[in-house]
Order: sequence, then structure tokens, then C-alpha cells
Amino acid sequence: MTTICPPRLETQSFTDPEAAWEQIALIYRRNCEFIRGHLAGLTRGEIPEGRVRACYPQVEVRSTSYSKHESTLPYGYLHTPGIYRTTVTAPDLFKTYFEEQFTVLLRNHGGTIDVGESDTPIPLHFALPAHEHVDGAALNALGIPLRDVFDAPDLANTDDEIANGTYVPPRGGPYPLSAFTAPRVDYSLFRLAHYTGTAAEHFQNFVIFTNYQFYIDEFCRVAKAWMAEGHGHYQRFIEPGNVSTDNALTGGAVTGSPPPRAPQMPAYHLVGDRGRGITMVNIGVGPANAKTITDHIAVLRPHAWIMLGHCAGLRNSQELGDYVLAHAYVREDHVLDADLPLTVPVPALAEVQVALEQAVEEITQTEGIETKKIMRTGTVATFDNRNWELRDQTEIVRQLSQSRAVALDMESATIAANGFRFRVPYGTLLCVSDKPLHGELKLPGMASDFYRTQVNRHLQIGLRAMEILRDQPAERLHSRKLRSFAETAFQ
Repeated sequence: MTTICPPRLETQSFTDPEAAWEQIALIYRRNCEFIRGHLAGLTRGEIPEGRVRACYPQVEVRSTSYSKHESTLPYGYLHTPGIYRTTVTAPDLFKTYFEEQFTVLLRNHGGTIDVGESDTPIPLHFALPAHEHVDGAALNALGIPLRDVFDAPDLANTDDEIANGTYVPPRGGPYPLSAFTAPRVDYSLFRLAHYTGTAAEHFQNFVIFTNYQFYIDEFCRVAKAWMAEGHGHYQRFIEPGNVSTDNALTGGAVTGSPPPRAPQMPAYHLVGDRGRGITMVNIGVGPANAKTITDHIAVLRPHAWIMLGHCAGLRNSQELGDYVLAHAYVREDHVLDADLPLTVPVPALAEVQVALEQAVEEITQTEGIETKKIMRTGTVATFDNRNWELRDQTEIVRQLSQSRAVALDMESATIAANGFRFRVPYGTLLCVSDKPLHGELKLPGMASDFYRTQVNRHLQIGLRAMEILRDQPAERLHSRKLRSFAETAFQ
């Protein structure tokens, strides 16, 4: 079958990061419009005389030397002489990210950023904006499967081999320049809107995950109060349905409508300049949700994410409402076993640990031994069985004792392990809500009082920790512990 393509554009070389981005944007927009144009023609009954195809932009850089560069950043270097290449997508969404990566690469290695067209087709589904209406009735009336005319998503291009460290490039390259290919990124961008009810463009670089709606309710209350007060750092607050509340300093307008039904894992965004705000996501209960959402948010390359939720306290010395700062994890979630073997340690990151501890001290107005009375640092066990108490507890209790675990939940190890896998700085601060091993469970009235008094303070600690991390330089936040010896150059 004949393939119908737009005229191929020649590869161009750039030493200006912004000019390189502009060429990426030109190729991407032209090729997506080419696909959309043929789809619109098809709805009018204009059947193409072949298969319609347009490809993603491609970025390539070269290294000819083993010489070391002087940089304190853990990314932005080419580990071996050779060619490095990646496909890219959504240039408007990633403009700041691409320009920052190009700037670091040029500073460290010189040379040029070469931008051209790849051989990877843009699937029809990913060429269409999320808001674009398609005349499905007209397409169905033609009786022609869209896959006979356009490219569909190919799972061979959307796996996580690079991020998992299992991809073996040919000698001399091309080596991967990024952990994610363009189809992999597009896949996650579309899933994010589905799961969270908000567009990917609203996600911020500092992300808090929680497993309770109480935290979301408090986050919304705080965010709207800050907007009404004219907060100096955040420009607007975004809720599911892309409902936007502007800062009072810019008029305080409210636009958009809530969705007819709640999304599976709703996301809320305090939007800051250049994405330096805070996103909060209610992931619900369980490691499957925790893996799903972090798989997708990872393509946005956030600067940090933390888990802020409830846990079971495992020590008799703990009190309801005490905090647990995780410095190690028992991984019994099992959802990541195929991607990150249990033999791989998930280390605590000093930068995040210090920020969380500092935030606890500031919000609770304690220090030293007084802080230790309300916060325990230790191992958190993450299980995939919510009703573990109903099993024979002999083996479970022995495992918890041998691991020295101080708390148990269903999400924290998953979020930390995926942070490690995707090179996103991570941390965990939990609040003890019950002590099942000691028969201390919340009664209904106790639960209401507990949530009312503890959630606000716990959330304030999380927000303050993110502000502390936001103010750190990138070379300090992005720990070298997350980088391998043959790492992609892009952060």
C-alpha cells in the first residue's frame, strides 16, 4: 500500500536551545496537522489513496570524547563517545524542560543539538488534542477501520526498557537520550487526563500523593484561602474538570465546570511560575493505583514527589497522630516486582528526608528530643493485602519484627520504588491512625476527632516540605543516588 507522508524536513543543527525547541515545535505541529487534515477529509468521505503517516520529531547529539565535564548536576552528560537520540512530543508542554536539557548538554559537551524527523509514526490517537471533536457517525458510516488508514499506538514503542535499565543499545549507539520515547510520553499524557480529571499542562513539579479524601478537602480549603488572600507564589488553583480559581491579585475569576462524575484519582494543582507549584493527587487505597499514577506522572519529569497519608503503627510506644518518616521500605506490594527486582535497594534521599524533618519541626514548633516524641524515623512495610489482619499472623508478625518496621501501609513503598526507577526524588511522611497489633482501633467518634485535629497539621507539613525542596538548587535535589553508570542525558 502507498504511504502518504508530508515532505520530509532536513535535519538542522542548533547551538541555541530555544531555536532547537522551535524546530521541534514546527515539525510536531505540521505533522499532527497533516494527520488531522486527512482525518477531517475522511469524515467528508474523502478516502486517502494509501496509508497516512507522519512521524515524531527526533533530537540527536554526539559525543566524540571520554573527557569529563565540570558539572555538579547528576544529568546532562554523555557517558560514552557515540550518537545519542530520542523521539519527542508535546513541545508546548515541555518547552521549559527541553530548553533546560539542551542548555546543560551544550554547556557540558559543546557541539550541536540536531533536530529532524524520526521514523516513528505519530498514532492518530495522539495527534488529536484532547478537546477536539471527531464526527464518529460519519466515520462509522464509511465502514473503513481507522487502522487501515492511520497508524495506531504500538506497544513496542511504549515500554519502559530504558527506565528499567534493561535496554541494551548497539555498540557506538544510538544510545537513548531520554528515559521515555515520544509514544510512551503520549500514552501517559492521555491516561493522566482520564485518571485525574485535569489536563497534563496543569501538573506541577512538586507532587503530593495521599490515600485519604480528608487531605484533599483540606488542600482545597487552604488553596482557595490562599487565592482569596492573594498568595505571592501561586497564580491559580485547578480542580478536576480543569476548574480554575485565579489569584485575587489577578482578579480571582472562577472558570470551568466540575466533571459529571468524579475521576478515579482526582488531582488538584496550586499553579506556580514555570511549574514550580504543588500538585496533590488522591490515589485511593492500594499499590496498583500508586504504580499506575506514578507511571504516568513520571513522564512529566517532576522534581520531587512524596507520600502523605495514614498508616498502621506497629510499636506500642507510638500514639495515634504520631508521624513516621520512612528511611527504608519492606516491599510486599508486588506490583513492581517485574520492573524493579526486590534485590534492588530503595535508599532514603537525604535532601527529602531533611526537608520533611525540618517541616515537622517548623509546623509543630518542636525541635530535638521534642520532635522525636511525635515523629519516628524507621522502616515502612507496604503490603498489597488490606485485610492482612485476617490471615494467620505468625509469619507476618515475624517478618515485620525482623525488618524492624515501625509502620505499615499499602502505597508508600510503591511510590518510593517508582521514584527510584524513574529518577524522581521521593519521600514518605505518614501519620499513625491505628495500631492493629495492639488492639488500638479508632471508634467512630474518635476517628472524627482524630481527622479533624491531625489532617490540617499533617498537610501543612507536606506543603512546607515541598516549599523547602522547591527552594533548593537542582544539583542538590536531584540526587546522584538515582543515576546509573550508563545514564540518559536528559533529567
